[in-house]
Parts: sequence; C-alpha cells; structure tokens
Amino acid sequence: KGEGHVEGEKVENPDTGLYYDEYLRQVIDVLETDKHFREKLQTADIEEIKSGKLSKELDLVSHHVRTRLDELKRQEVARLRMLIKAKMDSVQDTGIDHQALLKQFEHLNHQNPDTFEPKDLDMLIKAVSTRY
Repeated sequence: KGEGHVEGEKVENPDTGLYYDEYLRQVIDVLETDKHFREKLQTADIEEIKSGKLSKELDLVSHHVRTRLDELKRQEVARLRMLIKAKMDSVQDTGIDHQALLKQFEHLNHQNPDTFEPKDLDMLIKAVSTRY
C-alpha cells in the first residue's frame, strides 16, 4: 500500500558500473558524516567539484573522518593489490611492470597507500567525472 519515505532512510543509488563503485560510495558516506564538508558539498556546483576546489575542504574535516578515510583507502589498496596479484597469477609472466598496473587505477594515489589526502579525493572526483 502507501508506504511513505521514512526520514533518515537511505535511498539506494544505482550501481555506477565503476570497478571502484563501493569505494566511491563509502568515501561519500564518510564525508557526509562531517557537517562542514556536507554543507560545502551541498552548496558546491559541479564545476567547483570537478576543479578540485572541494578537495581542499578535506583538510577541515574532523580527525575521526580522516581516520575512517585512511582506513577505507588502505582497504581499497589491499583490494587492488589482490586484483593485480590475480592478474599476475593468471598470466604467469615475471616481466610485468607493477607500476604500469597500478597506474590503471586512477581513482586513488597509489604512491601513498596509507592515508587519504586531498589529492585522493581530487583523483576520485576526476576519475568519476571522466566517466560521466
């Protein structure tokens, strides 16, 4: 029957089709827990987001949010490493250029696998923007 939308209920977004869709969603969810960042995100226009201006706001989020983003990034790096290992195992070629494989993953800074920095947010935004 007429079931209404409950306030605070999460609305399921359709899958973006990106291989890092889950990571993207988790980063957004964590960022939206920070009141200051959520307000900036809601008032930013698409050009501010794409230009990286919004990424600079990451320096102003709470320590708890940064810690959770760092954790998410480490999990994503571990997932990507598993993908690379699986690919290497499938071809059994020792001449694989690991850096070239890592560069395929343009949605995060693979040179800094431990902390989520403004550059990571900027790269994630740019990777999504080039797809849409």
